[in-house]
Amino acid sequence: MFAARTNWKLTANRFAEAQARVRAAGREVLDLTASNPTHVGLRYDSQTILTVLVSEQALRYAPEAKGLLTARQAVAQYYRERDGSAIDPESVFLTASTSEAYSFIFRLLCEPRDEILVPAPSYPLFEFLADIQDVKLVPYPLLYDHGWQIDLHALEQAITPRTRAAIVVHPNNPTGSFVKPREAATLSEICARNQLAIVADEVFLDFALDGATRRSFATNQSALTFTLSGISKISALPQMKLAWIVAGGPQDVTQQAIARLEVIADTYLSVNTPIQLAAPTLLEQRHGMQRQINGRVLANLAELDRRLGEAQGITRLDLEGGWYAVLRVPVTRSDEDLAIALLETEGVLVHPGHFYDFPRDGCLVLSLITPQDDFAEGVKRMLTLLR
Repeated sequence: MFAARTNWKLTANRFAEAQARVRAAGREVLDLTASNPTHVGLRYDSQTILTVLVSEQALRYAPEAKGLLTARQAVAQYYRERDGSAIDPESVFLTASTSEAYSFIFRLLCEPRDEILVPAPSYPLFEFLADIQDVKLVPYPLLYDHGWQIDLHALEQAITPRTRAAIVVHPNNPTGSFVKPREAATLSEICARNQLAIVADEVFLDFALDGATRRSFATNQSALTFTLSGISKISALPQMKLAWIVAGGPQDVTQQAIARLEVIADTYLSVNTPIQLAAPTLLEQRHGMQRQINGRVLANLAELDRRLGEAQGITRLDLEGGWYAVLRVPVTRSDEDLAIALLETEGVLVHPGHFYDFPRDGCLVLSLITPQDDFAEGVKRMLTLLR
């Protein structure tokens, strides 16, 4: 009765079962995986946000396949303000989420069982997005040696006649590593030579630890490039469901992509009118929210490093941006067993590295936007067990 693409293992894994047991027992849990910005005590300008959602214009339905021009102009203004990029609003497509944006792009580029190159480690959602679109993911490694680098040789070796695109996450989740300019140039050359597209996921682009602005892929002209972002992370407003695709690259192929994407977008028209009308204001909210988040991340990172300085055999891998930290810990058991032990004995929830396709045990992933008191206490308890 059901499609094979949905034949996922739907039973809870051991880690999920442990979480359910601990919570059913009514025990306190310090959640060091918290990634929902609306649940971690950030201060929102609620009056401005709620007021802008009330507009008589929202009662009029005037669908545009790419999204309302005022909203697309606001996206273009965002890029102009952050790094001087000149983005044509006609190259912008609004979507309800970056997940939907991936769906549009996979449908644009891929026949069933075509291949997309994806970094490892990286975010586990890609597997489900690919399954739903009948696309095969082929991993390419990120290597760690005093910082993260793309294994560009391995990436190129992974290309087959069925490869259609390479995904880069800039900065990566959870490694926090940005794509370096040299890597971006080489990747563009590889993709152009092999007639592949680049799909650049930039949802964490504004969260650089050193405060320096990193260049977006949105102005890349060397290869067909689709740049994804949205206000879920930029403005810490995941509930508002507004994201986008910026299409760029060589003019001829980019115009073909835009024409085809417009038909796909026109088929769904998924972004609601009130959010599109509110887009300029919601994007403006990013300034205050990013100051809070960056302050939280830096404070938690400093606390983590202070605690690690008192520990032995536990290190933090270098990171450049984003909301997560990766710890390297002694391998005395599997990462999942270790995460379950932390939860059941110390009441601390962390993610095992295999959730993000780390190639071997010995990695734990922590969220740096966890409320500071919870984070400090959670790290203290975690290190008690690890020692």
